[in-house]
Amino acid sequence: MGESKRRKQTLGDDYGKEERFLSWLPLSKKQAEDAYKLTTRGAWVGIGLLASAWVVIRFVGPAFGWWEVQ
Repeated sequence: MGESKRRKQTLGDDYGKEERFLSWLPLSKKQAEDAYKLTTRGAWVGIGLLASAWVVIRFVGPAFGWWEVQ
């Protein structure tokens, strides 16, 4: 008997389904990985926006005379 058939007999109805990230959470490992990638990208976008705002507030605004930074 091949390994695939043995695995199919062992798993029964769960054969071919994606493995869950946590057994009690209806989230597959692929979905958890995608969520991790999305939140990581969102964090980097936030960091970039914060840095851009700081440059505008600190350098661009005073250079054009829009406000003064003391």
